[in-house]
Amino acid sequence: MTAQDNLLARLRRKNAMLRGGQPDIFDEGLQERADKPLEQLVLEESIAMLRLRPVLPIKNNQLALEFVDNDDRRNWKARLELTVAAANAAIPSVGRIELSGSRFAWIGTGWLVAEDILVTNRHVALEFTQRRGQRFAFQPGIDVGTMNAHVDFVQEIGNTKRALLFQLTRPLWIQDKPGPDIAFFEIARTSDNDAKLATPLDLAERPAATDDAATIGYPAYDSRIPQPEHMRRIFSDIYDKKRFAPGVVVRVTDSQMEHDCTTLGGNSGSVVLDLKTGKAIGLHFSGTYLDRNYAVPSNVVHSLLDRVTSGKVWIETSTLPRESARGSAERSARIDGVGRGSATVTKEADIAEETAIEDYRDRTGYDDDFLLDDKNRAVKVELPTLAEDGDVLTFELDGKRQTNLRYEHYSVIMSKSRRMCLLSAVNIDGNLARKAKRVSWKWDPRIPKSQQIMHECYGSAPKFSRGHMTRREDPGWGSRQEAKRGNEDSMHVTNTCPQMQAFNSPIWLALEDYALQHAKEDRMRISVFTGPYFDDADPTMFDVGIPLAFWKVIAFIHDLTRTLCATGYEMNQEQNLHPTEEFVFGQFRSRQLNCATQVPIRAIEFRCGIDFGRLASVDPLARDEEALGSGERVPLTSLDEIRFF
Repeated sequence: MTAQDNLLARLRRKNAMLRGGQPDIFDEGLQERADKPLEQLVLEESIAMLRLRPVLPIKNNQLALEFVDNDDRRNWKARLELTVAAANAAIPSVGRIELSGSRFAWIGTGWLVAEDILVTNRHVALEFTQRRGQRFAFQPGIDVGTMNAHVDFVQEIGNTKRALLFQLTRPLWIQDKPGPDIAFFEIARTSDNDAKLATPLDLAERPAATDDAATIGYPAYDSRIPQPEHMRRIFSDIYDKKRFAPGVVVRVTDSQMEHDCTTLGGNSGSVVLDLKTGKAIGLHFSGTYLDRNYAVPSNVVHSLLDRVTSGKVWIETSTLPRESARGSAERSARIDGVGRGSATVTKEADIAEETAIEDYRDRTGYDDDFLLDDKNRAVKVELPTLAEDGDVLTFELDGKRQTNLRYEHYSVIMSKSRRMCLLSAVNIDGNLARKAKRVSWKWDPRIPKSQQIMHECYGSAPKFSRGHMTRREDPGWGSRQEAKRGNEDSMHVTNTCPQMQAFNSPIWLALEDYALQHAKEDRMRISVFTGPYFDDADPTMFDVGIPLAFWKVIAFIHDLTRTLCATGYEMNQEQNLHPTEEFVFGQFRSRQLNCATQVPIRAIEFRCGIDFGRLASVDPLARDEEALGSGERVPLTSLDEIRFF
């Protein structure tokens, strides 16, 4: 089942539950495939879900039960009439954070958690504050000394004159990553016109899943969302005003809450309200368009608030729950790919087959002379080299210090500090490919187990899956015995990096197959290099640094030009991890935009410090202005968009 299949199944189940029926069995919908493409089915279910998740106006600090269409009215009016009192009690405590001395007029949502304390998101706060040692301060302003922040609690539809502004007097605490996305501010108790603050919201001690939830916040227009006409319909093309969005809290873990209320950028910092109790159960921080949204549970907010107000936060912040949200998506065992390829992210399986060093003495690894020209002469493509090799893991074999872990038809170079693959290089012969059964994961006995990651960050949600760098099937070619060795060798943990299952889009999986189709027909040979981008800012989860992006370079003799061709690609898994923060005006991540991107090989070299030698000069994008990493990356929406020359 592909990522699109999974999304379609999830949308159907949600829509069935919202209508009060039983969730559809996904396979029953497969008959529709003959008439409609998968993308259209996903879109139809997405629109249906949005129709069942209205966004309502707030006027004069009261919820206005004004619906866009009759479906909304039938599904929600009677239900919300029973809980409107709880909504109305909470609405005055939620405001819009407005700035002066900033490029933004306003920045997000915040709400009262104590008599003079407002809570919002860290990523909102960092747009206008900064840390100074053990203190926090407002940033320098544009044409003013420092930025100023106020909260307007009556930015509502229809209110064009009245404002209710309370100054944020100082930042009290901004939680560092990877902790929860929370920031607290001291807020003035009286407004500019001597009005008093509203009553703070009560925080639920034990937030739980509920069918009666809603967000209150300030959705902003997001130009990056697909099908903007549906966004305009749902929001009546009115943005930046206080809105109420009912929905369901799907589940709650120690560190995060998942809900499906309709939100946009600007909702960052919104309250997630339990309409039955009237208590705040979450602090919204991010969302994935047409899929799911995330919030910090109220008990986590309460715990940090207690530390801040008691002065203990300075020594106890390291004990707060961390956001394991990035790795908490539900995963199935595999995702089908396109063509010959299948997904290379796998769940926890039978682990840790033991092998002996002697088993590897006949492995030759990646072959520099694998590609052949028209006269059957080798076209040398050397193993890439690292500009700085201080982090390359070395090991001793037969009395020699080595860095190249040689396997059947492929090689791996390891990072010493990250304990995972820096570079995986494979030769693929499409004419000699053989299928083989998947085997268990293996340690490599040539290097210490302490330099390999078998368990720490891998496992069932919220942990990660083991993502192959060299695909499992790629080295599985040659004689029956060679293909068997290639398949089994690909199952070493040295050939993996932590990945979310949804990371492998169909295009990313199919790149090798597509290149094979364009290689010399009589040879069908390609060489592929794959690896992660390591960054000091990578999040640490389960005591492992998680790379957020990956690169791939493919080299072959093109069937038309009869010359060496090389192309580079990137893919970022941050949009597939459960997000830890949301851009202040959106950054919703559509599954429909989950695509690989063709990029200049020199840009990959610049970013990861690997020298691909002559390959950079035969790249069709070699002359692009973005060669050093600047410029816009255009996602590949089909394989036909790839440039080979």
